[in-house]
Amino acid sequence: MEALLEVLYMDFLNDEGGQGAAEYILLFGGVIVVAIAALLIYKNYLFPTQSPFNTANDLQDVRTNVNAGT
Repeated sequence: MEALLEVLYMDFLNDEGGQGAAEYILLFGGVIVVAIAALLIYKNYLFPTQSPFNTANDLQDVRTNVNAGT
């Protein structure tokens, strides 16, 4: 009986089945952090009503300047 418990205990210590799941969780968390950072950087263009930037006007200004140069 004692030998069986020792074998089960060693199997438990050597089991690495949860390691893959933990790595996926860390990878997914890293992707979320990068996505949130990108949203914070580009929020002025994503939500133009809350910022002085207006992508429609910016694009029109670029087009006007490009056309004036040709």
